[in-house]
Amino acid sequence: MHVAAPTRVVVLSGIVIALAACGAGARRQAWPPAGPPPAVVKDLQVPDNPYRIIYNPPVNLAKPPDTTAHKRKPGS
Repeated sequence: MHVAAPTRVVVLSGIVIALAACGAGARRQAWPPAGPPPAVVKDLQVPDNPYRIIYNPPVNLAKPPDTTAHKRKPGS
C-alpha cells in the first residue's frame, strides 16, 4: 500500500492545478462593445447580400468538354 498515498497526492494536485488554471469555474464578464467599427474596417467587410457568393453554372457531363482553347496556335 505504498502506492496509494503518492497516487492520491498526484490526483489531488492535478485537480487543484486544473481548477486554478480554469479560474475555478468563475465566470468573467465579457468586454463591453467598443462602439461601431472604424471606416477602414467597414471598407474591408463583405456586404451582406446574396450576390457576394461566386456562382458557377452547372456543367453538363453528357457532352464532351470544350477543347478549342487548348489547341496549338498555327506557326508555333
